[in-house]
Amino acid sequence: MKAIYLTGFMGAGKTTVGKRLGEVLQLPVIDTDAYIEQQVGKTIADIFAEEGEGVFRAYEREVLKKLPTEHIVITTGGGIVIQEENRRFMSNHGIVIYLHCELHELFRRLADDATRPLLMENKQSQMKQLFEQRLPWYRQAHITIDTTNRTVDDIVETIVSLLKSSRF
Repeated sequence: MKAIYLTGFMGAGKTTVGKRLGEVLQLPVIDTDAYIEQQVGKTIADIFAEEGEGVFRAYEREVLKKLPTEHIVITTGGGIVIQEENRRFMSNHGIVIYLHCELHELFRRLADDATRPLLMENKQSQMKQLFEQRLPWYRQAHITIDTTNRTVDDIVETIVSLLKSSRF
C-alpha cells in the first residue's frame, strides 16, 4: 500500500485521526512536525522564532523526501501544501487525504491553543486568511473527508472504506 498522507488545516484532526488510522490499518504513523522537532532538537514554535518560516519549510521538504512511501500513515503540518513541490511529491508517492473542517469549528478547537506560531494575534482573522489561502491546495488531494462534528472512529471508518473501494 502506498503511503497515506493526511493534510488539512491546523485543528482539522490530522494527528488524532492519523494515530487511530494507523492502529486500524496496523501501519506505523509519522507526524512530520514531531519528526522535524526530533531531528532539529527544537519545537516548531522555536524554529519559527529563531530561524524563520522559510527554514522550517525547508526542513518540511527535506523530511517529506526522507520518509517511507509505502505502508505508512504520515500526518503533515497544516502548511505543507503551500509548496508545490510537496503537493506533487505526496500525490506521486501516496494517497493524499484532505481532512476538511469548517472554519467555525476550527475556531472552537483552537480557541485556547497558544502553540501555533502563525496564529499569535488576531487569531480568527489570521485563521480565516490562512484557511482561504490554502483551501485550493488542500482540495488537490485524492480524497476529501469532512471532519466537522464527526467522531474520530467515524472518520477513520470512512477512510478505510474509501481505501478498500478505491483504485489506490
